[in-house]
Amino acid sequence: MRRPISTVETHMGMDRLADQVEKERRDVAIFRAVIEHGPIDIASLAAETDLPEHKVRQSVRMLENDGVVEPSQQGTVPPADVEDQVAAINEGVDHLVDRVEELRSVFSEDVQD
Repeated sequence: MRRPISTVETHMGMDRLADQVEKERRDVAIFRAVIEHGPIDIASLAAETDLPEHKVRQSVRMLENDGVVEPSQQGTVPPADVEDQVAAINEGVDHLVDRVEELRSVFSEDVQD
C-alpha cells in the first residue's frame, strides 16, 4: 500500500525519490521473507508481506536479476551467500543515509542564517 505523498515530496523530484525508497522497502521486505520462509512461492510471499502478487512478482524478478534471490522448482530461495547480500544491503542503506544527510545540509545553513 502506498502512503500519501506530502507537498514537500513533490518539489525537486522528491516524489520520485519517495517512490524509489518505497520500492526498495518492498524489495527488502520480500528478501527478508525469502530468507525466513524460502523456498517460497509468489502467493505466499504476497501473504507474508501484505503486498499484491503483481508487485511481489515484479520485485522477485528484479531481485533475481540482481542475484539477491534465486528461483527454484519449490519457489524463491536465498542465495548461498545470503550473509554477504545482507551486509551489502546494509552498507548500501548506510551510504544512502549519508547522502540524504548531505542533501539536507545543502540548504540548512543558508536558510537558518
